[in-house]
Amino acid sequence: MKNSLISLVLIALFFSCKQKEEPKTIVKEWTTAEKIANANGIQNWKNVTELQFTFNVDKDTTHFERSWTWHPKTDDITMISGKDTVTYNQKSVDSSSMNADKAFINDKYWLLAPFHLVWDKTITISETSIVEAPISKTQLNKITITYPNTGGYTPGDAYDLFFGDDYLLKEWNYRKGNSKEPTMTTTWEDYEDFKGIKISKLHKRSDINWKLSFTNIKVMD
Repeated sequence: MKNSLISLVLIALFFSCKQKEEPKTIVKEWTTAEKIANANGIQNWKNVTELQFTFNVDKDTTHFERSWTWHPKTDDITMISGKDTVTYNQKSVDSSSMNADKAFINDKYWLLAPFHLVWDKTITISETSIVEAPISKTQLNKITITYPNTGGYTPGDAYDLFFGDDYLLKEWNYRKGNSKEPTMTTTWEDYEDFKGIKISKLHKRSDINWKLSFTNIKVMD
């Protein structure tokens, strides 16, 4: 009887130790940048083979637009602006395509800025704070991203991003060359889901009659 009890105790200890030795699943804690990118559907970007969109700017009675077709897996890009059409590959930008590429970088950034928080590896990202947003005057979360002083078409620029608890951007400041005062402040509104990718289609300024919008958006996988 005593031997049987000892055996039972040893078996119990063995299984207890085995349970303790089971590896624990480590849950990765997302950074604020990753949370913003994920809230906008970056996990679905891998499926995108073609993206079409038209970039529009309206100021008072003037209107400007240019349209893009982008194949992100091959980096083939076509711009249509007025009577001009430029097709190039972003891996081999030359003097004939540089102006188009500068325009593409700008327009794509407005369209997909939340994704650039994880795409752009050289940026510096501040800690999150809670502040009064510049346009709505509501309490929002804020991070600041700063680009290095070398490289790219507009080195040294900074952006203050204001976002809600859903991690979707509501407003931002653009500060050219990391200037102290904002160069431009706009809203982020009119979100629409395109195959799991959330895009803000409208940006407005509160100081002048100005809006930037996206139309003819098509996401293809």
